[in-house]
Amino acid sequence: MSVQDKCYTIAPYFKVSSSNLGTFKEFCEQFVEKTKGESKCLYYGFSFDGDEAHCREGYADAEGLLAHLQNIGALLEEALKISTLTRLEVHGPEEELAKLREPLAHLKPQFFILEYGFRR
Repeated sequence: MSVQDKCYTIAPYFKVSSSNLGTFKEFCEQFVEKTKGESKCLYYGFSFDGDEAHCREGYADAEGLLAHLQNIGALLEEALKISTLTRLEVHGPEEELAKLREPLAHLKPQFFILEYGFRR
């Protein structure tokens, strides 16, 4: 089956102590503001379940995802001083995932190859 959906999603999950949750949410506001100007970002937002945070984000292609990581890199370093990245998933068609494997290796993501689907 041909996959028409070429969207790349990255799904980071963070653990934040309750004493740092307010500060982490301030970082989230900054992440959103910095990301708004990225032309290849399709959607971006944070959701919470107690002391766990998830960033829901999608990009038009691998280059868009890499540009995002460069854009928010310094801010992410600061946020990781008060949180722990507990899981990182990257989803998309294999031909573009290949462009992400080496640049993201230091974050130890789990790569999921999109094989079936469509996008409206």
